[in-house]
Amino acid sequence: MALLENDLIRLRALEPEDLDALFRWENDSDLWAYGSALAPYSKFALREYISEARHDIFQSRQLRLMIVLKENDSTAGAIDLYDFDPMNLRAGVGILLDSAHRGKGLGFHVLKLLEDYAFNFLFLKQLYAYIPQKNTASMKLFTRCGYKQTACLNQWLKCGDHFENVNVLQLINPKSTSPIL
Repeated sequence: MALLENDLIRLRALEPEDLDALFRWENDSDLWAYGSALAPYSKFALREYISEARHDIFQSRQLRLMIVLKENDSTAGAIDLYDFDPMNLRAGVGILLDSAHRGKGLGFHVLKLLEDYAFNFLFLKQLYAYIPQKNTASMKLFTRCGYKQTACLNQWLKCGDHFENVNVLQLINPKSTSPIL
């Protein structure tokens, strides 16, 4: 089996055909609390993002991959490695599943594929995620994949007229060697 795929899904680079899905997801204000969006994105801006996306994680320090269902070649979401730090061998992980594909166990397979890529191809020491406490579905997904909560950032996200806590979860590469001395 090729890297970044299993029997169910394939993770692939952004393509121009992804514009409508990205436009829908990036402009869903219900999701803004989980990311850094403060306003809607135009199709023009997203088209430029797709065309200028650098797929060299060492240059851009991030990588967005589209989640494709192999059974019908449809796009089910996206997963990101962000804040890639090649010196300290770590990266953040963010995942978005289209609402039609949530609650079906797909996220587990996606995270496991990304974990395999990050640990066995990029040779990262750890992955981490910032998850708002109210996002119980993501908390359940990441803990099921072996991530451990290591911190709570109190009143970290402004959500309307109040602030919410964010949990920090980490997954240490079980195959990594001890720290360099």
